[in-house]
Order: sequence, then C-alpha cells, then structure tokens
Amino acid sequence: MIQDPPSLTKAAPTVYGVEIGMKILVVGSGGREHALCWAIAASPLCDKLYCAPGNAGIAAETECVPIAAGDIDAIVDFCRKQAIEFVVVGPEAPLVAGLVDRLEGAGIMAFGPTQAAAALEGSKGFMKDLCAKHNIPTARYHRFRDAEKAKAHVRVHGAPIVVKADGLAAGKGVTVARSVAEACAAIDSCLTERRFGAAGEEVLLEEVLTGEECSFHCLVDGEFALPLATAQDHKAVLDGERGPNTGGMGAYSPAGIMTPELERRVMDEIISPTVAAMARDGMPFRGVLYAGLMITDSGPKLLEYNVRFGDPECQVLLMRLMSDLLPALLAAHDGVLKTFYLRWFPETALCVVMAAKGYPGESVKGSEIKGLDRAGAVDGVTIFHAGTKREGEKLLAEGGRVLGVTALGDNVAEAQARAYRAVDLVDWPQGFCRRDIGWRAVARGGE
Repeated sequence: MIQDPPSLTKAAPTVYGVEIGMKILVVGSGGREHALCWAIAASPLCDKLYCAPGNAGIAAETECVPIAAGDIDAIVDFCRKQAIEFVVVGPEAPLVAGLVDRLEGAGIMAFGPTQAAAALEGSKGFMKDLCAKHNIPTARYHRFRDAEKAKAHVRVHGAPIVVKADGLAAGKGVTVARSVAEACAAIDSCLTERRFGAAGEEVLLEEVLTGEECSFHCLVDGEFALPLATAQDHKAVLDGERGPNTGGMGAYSPAGIMTPELERRVMDEIISPTVAAMARDGMPFRGVLYAGLMITDSGPKLLEYNVRFGDPECQVLLMRLMSDLLPALLAAHDGVLKTFYLRWFPETALCVVMAAKGYPGESVKGSEIKGLDRAGAVDGVTIFHAGTKREGEKLLAEGGRVLGVTALGDNVAEAQARAYRAVDLVDWPQGFCRRDIGWRAVARGGE
C-alpha cells in the first residue's frame, strides 16, 4: 500500500494557518490572567483552556488547577501529563525564575521571555545599564549596595529623588522621596531592614522626571516589535496621585497624550534599540515588552520595563482588542509578527481596581463580596477578578487588589461613568477604590 506523502495527508482545520483545537495553559491568578483567559477562551484555536492557579472569576471561564504560579516543576509536570501545547505566562516572577526556559526545554511552547531576557524587569540595574550603553532616554541614576554610601549620595544631591529596589517587589519597591529624610528611610527599608528581601539587596537612586506617565506595550518576537494600543495606569493608592505606590489602582486606553508622533519616537528611540540590543547580546526578547514612560517636555523617557502585560492595563487593552489574541501570541513565539496587523475597537476602556482595605500594606482577607451580578449587568461593563475565592455560595476577597471593574464608552468620561456606576452596585464594605481613574483625560475634555 502506497501512503500519501506527509504534505498530502489530511490536515486538521486551521485558522490563520494555526491548527484548531489547542490545549492551552495560562499561568497566574490575577486580573491580568482573568483577562487573558477571557480573551483566549473566545479564540477558535483554543479547544481546552486551563489556568494555574486561577481565581473564582477565572473558574467561570475555564478549568483552574491548584498549582502555584511559582511551582515550576509542578507546572512542567502538569503540561506533560495533559499534553499542553502552549503556555501563556502572566506574572513576572515565574518568568524571572526561568519558567519559559524549563517549558521550552521540555518541548512545550511558551509565551514569554527567557530568564536571561526577563532581567529587563528582574533587575532595574540591568535595564538602566542597557539604556546607558545604547543611549536610550531615561533618568540619570546611581546603583548602591551600601546603605551609608547611598544616604551620603542623597545628602549631597538632595531631594526630591527616586529610590528603587533593584529586583521584583510587586510594584511596591519605588519611593519618590520628597525629602532627604524620606529618601534615607527608603534606603534603610531596602538595604538595612531588608523589607523586600533579595529584591532590595541593591537600590537605584534616580533623578525625578516630571511630566505625564504612559504605558506602552508591544508584542516582540526576538527581532520585530508590534505596538499595541496605549494605556495610562494610576499607581498611587489615593485620589490625586497621593499615597504609596501600588501595583495599579486603575487604567484606561487609549492614552490621549500619546500622539502618533510620540508613538513613533517611542518605537525609534526606546523599543527598537532595546529589542536590537537584546538580540545582539544573545538574549533575544520574545513576549510582551511593556515600557513605563514619562512624557517630558523633551520627549518620552523610559521609567522601567516590564516583561509581561501590565495589570490593570491588560484588562483595558483586551477589552478594546478586536482581533483574536491567540494567533498574535503564537506569532510572537514563532518569530513571524511582521505578518500581523491587530485591529482595535475605537471605544475607550477604563478599569477601576477595587482593593481590600489596608492595601498596599497588610490587607484583610476573607471578607464577603456581594452584588457582582448587578454590577456586571451595567451596559458595557466586564468585571475581572484579581484576588477572589469561592467558599460554598460565598465570594470572598483573597488578596490586596480584588476586582477590576472595566467599562467601555465612547470616551473616557462615558467609560468612567459606567465603571463607577457598576462599582457603586458592588456590596463590599471592606473594599475601597480610587474615585478619579482617568482624571487627566477627563480634565482635557474627556478625549
């Protein structure tokens, strides 16, 4: 019997040239991962979707498995046993720990950078040194491991000054010190008191940049960067940009401050030189490259790199994404992003983060949340879970940032009004949120 050659045998149906029926795992448990699961579950390429470990909201989208995002051995073992074909890694910690390297070494496709490339977020010193070497615009900086030397530098140069823990600190390792005393306290917190553990073994002291912040995301395939829609995050815990920094209290997209001219400058002066430098240095970047920018009077400057989708930026970006997300993630993995063009809904998306009281410090866990059905019924609203669990019929808060109430509108003002209408229907006395997400855009006329 003569068999057909492989090229002529019956093939599985495909979409965008990718085989339908993939088994996919999303790693993580936050609002970003809920948004990723929400988008990937809608793809015709996805046959079976898992999330490890997930949360109560993600469980409504897909099957959650009780494996911690940092348990690399258990994740690889699960993928082997379940014949997972593609893994999308959400949070930064497993990327910096080398999860993608382990998965790829086991023959499992994974979306995200290698451990070496993830140093762009894992070490702020590494990122700043790369910027200095390749003339990428950023704030002036100095690196210190000795607390007394760092404080001596502050006393000479004065305040305001930015103090940053070098490593991963869940968005809480940055202090914009308004006085010498505050800067010295932040230095002691890192280097003497070891508040951030190994992440704070080195501190960076940076000049304070003035302007307006913006989040700029790209998909990157090692050589080519495909810009996504722009967004603006709100880091401070209190209205009016007051209080300590958090992982993010809200976001909206698009960010009106990012004109086409500014976007070209960001690509030409920041993103493209970084991608080229990483490739030349033998650690090509694949995944999501998220540049935190300050738009100054002299142009865009890089505040920091993240090597994954922002949270809550991911929620607003995916609410606006008209195209299928999954083929784009696969294209980034396969090195063929140049063939892709993503389409976006013209509406504005705005996310209000509801957090447990005490956040970003010690927050109380276990409080009951009610009213989500009513809140989610508001026109144009989707509620992404960031830190929730089910206990019988009850929905409980399980973390600092707990919900991301996300709304679409014709402009920022309309999206904002819808999001807060839904927030006000959530019955959760132990929760709080900022009431001014999108305030800059509204002040400019609603954009």
